[in-house]
Amino acid sequence: MSTKLDYYFSHFEKFPIEGFFDGLTETYEILQKAKAWIKENVSDNDLRENKGECRGDAPNLHGNYFIGEGTVIYNDVTIIGPVYIGKNCELMPGAIIRPNTIIADGCSVGHGSEVKHCVMFGGAKVASLAFAGDCVLGASARIGSGAITANRKFDQSNASIKIDGERIDLQDSFFGCILGDSSRLGANCVTQPGTHIGPHTWIFPMTNVRGFIPKEKRVYHPREVVMEDNGIVELKP
Repeated sequence: MSTKLDYYFSHFEKFPIEGFFDGLTETYEILQKAKAWIKENVSDNDLRENKGECRGDAPNLHGNYFIGEGTVIYNDVTIIGPVYIGKNCELMPGAIIRPNTIIADGCSVGHGSEVKHCVMFGGAKVASLAFAGDCVLGASARIGSGAITANRKFDQSNASIKIDGERIDLQDSFFGCILGDSSRLGANCVTQPGTHIGPHTWIFPMTNVRGFIPKEKRVYHPREVVMEDNGIVELKP
């Protein structure tokens, strides 16, 4: 149990950039590498290449970007480069993709969702009206509708995580969530800065989590549903 990236991710074949993970061992190094790779391969080359399909009004494209074949971009999408978006992705109406994001093949970003400085493995999805900031989403990982990955502490100090009694500095004041392969955040979940969630773990809807969540768990708050009689009130038009 640690911040070693091979605990959270195993489907490196579902990432379109050959050699991207070479030499990386810690989860937080992925986001650092994303910035460096984007600068070298997108920004420095002044790349503005869209091989995708725009449906509806033309998207708002700013800065440098690469968008792969088969990717569908619906109306009112805003892409603020530098970003890399792979093949056969789906960007739904109103989605916002912000700088230093790398989206692998077969991913989707839902209506009105915002993705900022994230690395998404193949098949990862962000549903509608969610915020994913400074996160790594493993292969086929899911962020549900309305979920928020809080990405900065109130005091603006570096994010950290305590695992097995050891406090680990995550090397940046902006750090959202590590979401392992095939893990899920349910609707309206909130993760605190620096949260690490192991693969195949489900965080049930409306659950607030922080710290280290091991692999292959179901996580939820115990809740009691209260049901009382209600008088008949005709609502005004």
